Amino acid sequence: MGAFDRNGWDRRPGPRSVTWRVNRARAAVLAWPRAILMQIAHPLIGSAIARHSTFQCTPLSPALRLHATVRAMLRMTFGTPESARDAVARIRRIHDGVYGTIGSDAGRYRAGTDYSAHDPQLLTWVLVTLLDSVPLAYADLIAPLSEDERDTYCAESRSGVAPLGIPPGMVPTTSAEVRRRISAALGDGTLALTDETRALGRSLLSGPLMTMLEPATRVTRRLTIGWLPPELRSAYGFEWSSRDAASFERWCRLIRRVHAAAPERLTTWGIARRAEARQIDVVNLHP
Repeated sequence: MGAFDRNGWDRRPGPRSVTWRVNRARAAVLAWPRAILMQIAHPLIGSAIARHSTFQCTPLSPALRLHATVRAMLRMTFGTPESARDAVARIRRIHDGVYGTIGSDAGRYRAGTDYSAHDPQLLTWVLVTLLDSVPLAYADLIAPLSEDERDTYCAESRSGVAPLGIPPGMVPTTSAEVRRRISAALGDGTLALTDETRALGRSLLSGPLMTMLEPATRVTRRLTIGWLPPELRSAYGFEWSSRDAASFERWCRLIRRVHAAAPERLTTWGIARRAEARQIDVVNLHP
């Protein structure tokens, strides 16, 4: 079971890791819509989600899907070994049924190209978008991260990817390598929006649920669009002006202030606090 062998803690990042510090923050979840938009910009992933996901079934589907995905990732990081194994098994079962071919040419991919949710290349791209997006959100909304800390965050991710079907050697270990891969994908046709995936991406930020939750969801849209690479922002048809950029900066400053002043029980995930308590208990039992 890879990173979850034996007691499950000896290979996963622990309480002193950059991974725990970043992923325990609730505000870091605001990075996920940006990561999803980058993921579905890959034609094979976009087709897979458009045709196999429950993403568009009901107005609540995007929120429920995001909640389930984030919960699985939290269990893999902070859960007990049993909980982490269950999360991995559930993800792999879902992936078992996700395969097919794309219906039209997109970027460097021709119509009829096969896709599978078990493809290590596609899984690695999903991971790359998170390795880029989550530290970006943490640095803007919570606290600065040095380049060394960003590199450590990438390197630590290698320990938990094998059970998901990603060879650890495919995972970038530096933030610079993450940026190079994204830049290459933007320039070589790996990322290309179709009408189907463009509509899917735009619905993430302006679907019925987002409309119902206005004005609370306005900040999510502002941050997501502001964090997108300019090429993708334009490809999705999102407008961005100097006024939008100024609003983006104001929201970042406000969220940083609120995060600094709020009690930890509101700013961090309960599963992370419980994991930290378990580690303290282990230390107390083995002085």
